[in-house]
Amino acid sequence: MSIFKQLIKSLYSTKDMAKFRFQGIGKTILFVFLLSLISAIPSGLYMSTGLVNGINSLQTIFEDEIPSFTIENGTLSSALKEPFIRENDQFVFIIDSSGYTTVKNLQEYENALALIQDEVIIRTNNQSQTIDYQMFEGVLMNEEDVVQLIHTFESLMPIMLTVMMIIMYLVISFISFLQVAILAILGLILKNVLGLRLKYRHTWILAAYSMTIPTIFFTIMAALDIQVPYGGPLNWFVSTIVLYLALKEIPRPKQTR
Repeated sequence: MSIFKQLIKSLYSTKDMAKFRFQGIGKTILFVFLLSLISAIPSGLYMSTGLVNGINSLQTIFEDEIPSFTIENGTLSSALKEPFIRENDQFVFIIDSSGYTTVKNLQEYENALALIQDEVIIRTNNQSQTIDYQMFEGVLMNEEDVVQLIHTFESLMPIMLTVMMIIMYLVISFISFLQVAILAILGLILKNVLGLRLKYRHTWILAAYSMTIPTIFFTIMAALDIQVPYGGPLNWFVSTIVLYLALKEIPRPKQTR
């Protein structure tokens, strides 16, 4: 049975899941990578869309007059007495040398780029990243240099997106394998309660397939941009219940008199 058929079976049949315990570890590892890929799709799409929209919006914003500023010795300087803000439907650009704007102030924006007193804040899909100006120590930058930097970033964006998506996928895969390992340990406890003769490799395989339902559910919710309350505990609870039901489908060994 292919891993795609196993994926479908794992959504509704714990009896079939119980039969998977005899398959090789390699196939199960491939299945975990498949689940990780599925769960990474919404985040990857949101991230790429946010970056593309952000660059396009920046180009539109820079068509307006940008105030003069310099970044030197790790500090932003300008003649502005209040934050310069340009906003459209998808992106916000801010220059603020007053110290008023912070990461917390930007939480109301989904996508934003802010040049503030001592760092640049990049906010994409409600996630913030900061770059300290000290990284450019000894380099004098002004508004023309930033415009050129944006154009450079645009040309490198396909490569950067690819690298970011690969890193994100590897992180999600690591977390998935860690969850499988922990669930497999819980499976050892459950198999003792049920009186089953299973090894760790068997509970590890069943743990991997028990993650199918919560993975698909949370992927759909992420694609619809719906926040699920107590998502972490709910994920663990559902996976554990499915694992328990799969273990119950395994025949108990006959008692010898």
